[in-house]
Amino acid sequence: MNLKSITTTAVSVALLALTACNNNTTETASTSDTTKVETTTTAPSGPITITPVTGSPEFPDAQLGIKNVKAELQGSDSVKITIDYDVKNYELKSQTGDAASKNCNNSKDGQHIHFILDNQPYVALYEPTRSFTVPVKSEHYLMSFLSRSYHESIKTPKAGVLYHFSVDEKGKLTKMELPKTPMIFYSRPKGDYVGADTKNLLLDFYVYNTGLAPDGNKVKVDVNGTNFDIDKWQPYFIQNAPMGDVTVKVQLVDKDGKNIEGVNTSVSRTAKLAAQEPMK
Repeated sequence: MNLKSITTTAVSVALLALTACNNNTTETASTSDTTKVETTTTAPSGPITITPVTGSPEFPDAQLGIKNVKAELQGSDSVKITIDYDVKNYELKSQTGDAASKNCNNSKDGQHIHFILDNQPYVALYEPTRSFTVPVKSEHYLMSFLSRSYHESIKTPKAGVLYHFSVDEKGKLTKMELPKTPMIFYSRPKGDYVGADTKNLLLDFYVYNTGLAPDGNKVKVDVNGTNFDIDKWQPYFIQNAPMGDVTVKVQLVDKDGKNIEGVNTSVSRTAKLAAQEPMK
């Protein structure tokens, strides 16, 4: 197993070769979020690599906030939560400017919000509201951030919001203090990839209460046992991933490479890759 350090200098030449990040996932919020590609592809011939993705349009003024949160007791054991978001300087449902030329998987429904409850797989929201159910007497972390139409997060401080809350046995919601410790929230890869979509898997995550730097905290990424140290917060392509299950784990580590312990410091997710659509 080789450990590879991903830095801006080391990979800048490789950026010229990037042309695609096709991904075939089914978002919970919209069954028509993606279009499947039935092109076949051969199995990868080299080792798994990751390469930075750059050049996406920036949205420096985009803001995401929470306008209202409502809780309703459902029976005796669950609570229905409704979140209403406040989106400023960003157009949900619009196609991101370079979507047609990015050669990435792109939602036909446009730009959206990534809704991540307790670091579970995100739900894509094309409207600024979401209702969901949680058990009574429970505590939760809800990370939400704005996403380009091809699912790449906007990584500016005002484009994401963390909401920490609890509900008691009577369904009363209490907004809790935000943590001061480093956290990481997983976004992609997610779901199923078929044919040409398997060539470039978008690796994207959202860090909170920390930056990444060569002499500071980093993200250790494990892709099917191949490890990478990431010291810059930006999206990446996973390339040469094998067909079948691809398990991606992201772990916050300190400047000495030691795991940072705590809530939301490590996440693992498995995507499925197939060379072609299964026979029906």
